[in-house]
Amino acid sequence: MVNMDSDLRNRVIRPTQRIFTGRVVRFMDGYTREVRIGQPVLVAVLTAASVAGLLVLLVRAALSHAGGGTRRTWKDLKKGPEFLVTPVRLRDDNGQLYEVELHGHLAQSAVHPSDWVQLTLRPQDVDLPPRIERIVNLTTAQVLTPRTATVWSHLGPPLLIQAVLGAVLVLLVAAAVVLT
Repeated sequence: MVNMDSDLRNRVIRPTQRIFTGRVVRFMDGYTREVRIGQPVLVAVLTAASVAGLLVLLVRAALSHAGGGTRRTWKDLKKGPEFLVTPVRLRDDNGQLYEVELHGHLAQSAVHPSDWVQLTLRPQDVDLPPRIERIVNLTTAQVLTPRTATVWSHLGPPLLIQAVLGAVLVLLVAAAVVLT
């Protein structure tokens, strides 16, 4: 007896065009994938944030003995955020079966199997199917954009604000040194 999923895998192809129109056949089981964070970006942000952090520590020490919040470790920050990847099977007008990836989350009622959709796709690594950038559900006339975690959402507003303040502080000190 032949396993139906393995039989389907042999007949599934990946779309090569940027815009693909077809009928949703099935949402496969999702899994998580990690966003890669470039070390130079992380080093720059953490260095600038450390300058502002030192200033904040000095002010706290002068005013009271209040403890600071917990900071995430280098390992935690470098790991990057994870996002949901859901393989989606589609069928075109000719009956050919295709596979693409949906990154992030959509409302459960946004797209159902048997809906006609027009997808805007972006190629990924050669080993991966293209990922969906935008979905136009032609059945319900909804335009949908899946959202995933980014490097900036992973680092978080407090750390980014602290990094900006640290960078401004370094620039002000450098300008004062140059001007005097």
